[in-house]
Amino acid sequence: MVVIMRTGATPKDVNRVVERLKAFGLGANVSAGVEKTVIGVIGERKGEAAEALEAMDEVERVVPILAPYKLASRNANPAGTLIEVGGVALGGNRVPVMAGPCAVESPEQMLEAALAVKAAGASILRGGAFKPRTSPYSFQGLEEEGLKILDAVRKETGLPIVTEVMDTRSLELVADYTDILQIGTRNMQNFHLLREVGRTRVPVILKRGMAATIEEWLMSVEYIMSGGNHQVILCERGIRTFETATRNTLDLSAVPVLKELTHLPVIVDPSHGTGKWKLVAPLSKGAVAVGADGLMIEVHPRPEEAVSDGPQSLTPQRFAGLMAELGPVAASVGRSI
Repeated sequence: MVVIMRTGATPKDVNRVVERLKAFGLGANVSAGVEKTVIGVIGERKGEAAEALEAMDEVERVVPILAPYKLASRNANPAGTLIEVGGVALGGNRVPVMAGPCAVESPEQMLEAALAVKAAGASILRGGAFKPRTSPYSFQGLEEEGLKILDAVRKETGLPIVTEVMDTRSLELVADYTDILQIGTRNMQNFHLLREVGRTRVPVILKRGMAATIEEWLMSVEYIMSGGNHQVILCERGIRTFETATRNTLDLSAVPVLKELTHLPVIVDPSHGTGKWKLVAPLSKGAVAVGADGLMIEVHPRPEEAVSDGPQSLTPQRFAGLMAELGPVAASVGRSI
C-alpha cells in the first residue's frame, strides 16, 4: 500500500508515520514531491497498519496497491511524477528532446553535434563514453576521456548530459560526470547495478530489455526505487521479434500502457528502435502523438564517418527539419516541444 501525506506535512510528520509503520514491522520508502510526500509501505501486515494510519492527522489517505511494482505503480502517485534535470522537466506538458551521437569520438565531434542539436531545439545532450557492443572487436568508447569531453561540452553549451553506465565498477565515475544515468537494454535486469543505482540520487533512464515484458521492465524499476532513487525515466527502444525489416520492433503501444500502469515519465528512442534514419522522423511523431514524455534521437555531424550506429543517425540538417515538424504534432495533443 501507499500512504499519501497531507499537503504541508513536515519532515517530523513523515517521521511519525515511518515510526508507526516500523511498529507494525513494516518498511517505508519515502518519496518527497513538490506538493505531496508519498510513502511506499513494504511488508506483510499492511491491513492492520492501514486503519491505524488513516486515523493519523498527518495522513491524507492510504491507497492499497495490488501490482507487484508498488513504488512504480500509478496508484503511488496518481498525478504523475515530474523529474527536473538541469532546468529541463520530464513528465510535464513539454516533450523534451535528447539528441547527440551514439558515441563520443572527439571534442570537436561532440561540440559540433551539441551546438547543432541545441540550435534545433534539443534540451539534453546524449553521448556514449562507455559503449556496450555485441562484438568485442567493435569500438568500446573513450571511457573517462569521453566523460571529460562531455563535461567540457556541457560547460560550453549549457546542455545537461545523459550517458550510459555499464557496471557497478564504473558507476561512481559516471555519476560524478553525468546529469542522467542511462541503463541500456542489456543491463535492464542487471540487478546488482540496479540496486547500486538506487543508492545514488542521480536521475536514471532505464531502457526496456530487448525481450522484456512491461511487467518485467517495471519490476526492474522497482529495484532502483526501492533503493531510494525515485527519479526514474522509462525508455522504450524497441524489442526483438521475428521481424527483420527493422533493427528492432518499436513498441509504441507501450507508451499508453505504461501511462496507465506507472506515474513515471516515459520516453521513446526511435533511433535504436528502428536502426534506420529514414524511419526516425515518422516514429518520433508517432511517439509524441501517443503520449511520450520525451524523445532520444541519435544525431551525428557526419553519419557516414560515425564509429557506431551511423545508419540510424540523423544529420544536423535532418534533425532540425524533424524538430520543426514535431511542434504541430505536439500541439495537436495539447503539448509542446
